[in-house]
Amino acid sequence: MRNVSSHSAPPAITSRRTLLALLGASVAAAPLLRATHASAAASGCVGLDTAAKKEIAMQLVSSAENSSLDWKAQYKYIEDIGDGRGYTAGIIGFCSGTGDMLDLVQLYTDRKPGNVLAKYLPALRSVNGTDSHAGLDPDFPKDWRKAAQDTAFQQAQNDERDRVYFNPAVKQGKADGLGTLGQFTYYDAIVMHGDGSDPTSFRNIRKRALSKAKPPAQGGDETTYLNAFLDARVWAMKQEEAHSDTTRVDTEQRVFLRKGNLCLNTPLDWKVYGDSYHIG
Repeated sequence: MRNVSSHSAPPAITSRRTLLALLGASVAAAPLLRATHASAAASGCVGLDTAAKKEIAMQLVSSAENSSLDWKAQYKYIEDIGDGRGYTAGIIGFCSGTGDMLDLVQLYTDRKPGNVLAKYLPALRSVNGTDSHAGLDPDFPKDWRKAAQDTAFQQAQNDERDRVYFNPAVKQGKADGLGTLGQFTYYDAIVMHGDGSDPTSFRNIRKRALSKAKPPAQGGDETTYLNAFLDARVWAMKQEEAHSDTTRVDTEQRVFLRKGNLCLNTPLDWKVYGDSYHIG
């Protein structure tokens, strides 16, 4: 996996992972700003939550997080990337120190009692909010990879990703009158930054953008607003060294925006950390 603390393009054999900015990521499920009548139809696009567009979103995020379009290969991923959030794992970078890994394992256990990860629930509660591995080492990574072979655990990862990150991002994007690309920019931001009260959280990135431009739901120009949002996103990324490489914005999302591809239609060509990707 790529070392997330590196500024320059790292070796191709490694990959980058999500860093959740907020301790206690369960707050990401909290309601965002109130939805209005506006929807993605404002720009004539289908929603990011349609099957084909959602698959594109997963591939785009995976290109940045894993240096691969094969996001489904990441269910088994787990390592401590040294970011102060303990273990980072799975398709969206669930962290032992930020609460979302705890929520995931709890959901899995509710659905399948006695699973191989259930015995770690007390330890996950104990280390929440820290980078500690107490009660997890040495076998937690091995057991995580074993659990990842279980379709029930894979589905639990999908469902938590949607509940905490994907669905709130798409809902807010539609409420702001954004098309598919705009909804994706929201999703990618909430994946990396969470949605808490800290200055670099998704809601505060959005607030910063709103101080510069209005979204379509408020009568603004979509492209102008998305540029303001991406400006705010880059600012937030640069506040933390581990996020300071902004190519997932500069050579991915801005590329689509400059081309006027507000509906995120294929073909798509972009680069992240110097690596080139294509979806036909």
